[in-house]
Amino acid sequence: MSKSITILGCGYLGSALADVCLEKGWQVSALTRNPNTSSQLEARGLHKVVQANLQDDNWHVELDSVQDFVVNCVGASSPDADGYIQSYVDGQDSVVKWLANGKVNSLVFTSSCSVYPQTGKRLVDETASCNGVSEKGGLLLAAEQKCFPPPQTVRRSFILRLAGLYGPGRHLLLNKIKSSEQFDGNADRVLNLIHRDDAVNAVLSCLEADDSNIGRIYNVSDGSHASRGQIANWLAHQSNSSEPTFKEDDEEGTPNRKISNNRILDELSWAPRFTNFQLGYENIFNSDS
Repeated sequence: MSKSITILGCGYLGSALADVCLEKGWQVSALTRNPNTSSQLEARGLHKVVQANLQDDNWHVELDSVQDFVVNCVGASSPDADGYIQSYVDGQDSVVKWLANGKVNSLVFTSSCSVYPQTGKRLVDETASCNGVSEKGGLLLAAEQKCFPPPQTVRRSFILRLAGLYGPGRHLLLNKIKSSEQFDGNADRVLNLIHRDDAVNAVLSCLEADDSNIGRIYNVSDGSHASRGQIANWLAHQSNSSEPTFKEDDEEGTPNRKISNNRILDELSWAPRFTNFQLGYENIFNSDS
């Protein structure tokens, strides 16, 4: 029997998720604030596409809250604290209101590993303290807390704390290197990454998890724990660019930790296809060529 899914904040990650769900024969609905993305999603043949801001409530009447699955993978509307409040905190408040009159089997909220403030290249798992997190990380934690316990009409909730998301069409590091732009921060700081396609599969692994799994927080990282300098130097070599430079101006207390993915590896039918940045970027080069 076909499943139904609504993807809220259907941007870079959500659009890739929508494509996979369509291939599965699922009925896919989506909300996006971006008019270009809205047009692209409609062209893909989604069941319903709504253009709106997640924090507003006017979209509630346009999307059916009786769904097998709901995924909130919204990104911040702006990189400052106000953008985080609008998209994550107020956005999740709006989602909870919408869900009040519905019925959903599994809810997924994509958060970020930025909720971990640890330093010293310490290995960090889901039991680690978030005390001392940055203001924006604290806002993500506030949004997470609206998922646990799940709203009354939701059977189970999952939170995925994603490492740095990269993949086809997203070339921020590479563009900086090609333009010989100096990097802020320290070269030896760990950069935890996850390829977009592996993040999509992590979402699906939660949605399709055995009924005995009643919902969890999972870190989603490739587990390779390379430094920013290692990644940048490799990319420079691959693109025949000059060796990148770093300002080496990290402030004391800047998060510098290795994100453990052991829980999701052990508990779900998920493992990263791109287990290191070299494999991931080779895939990007091939996809975009």
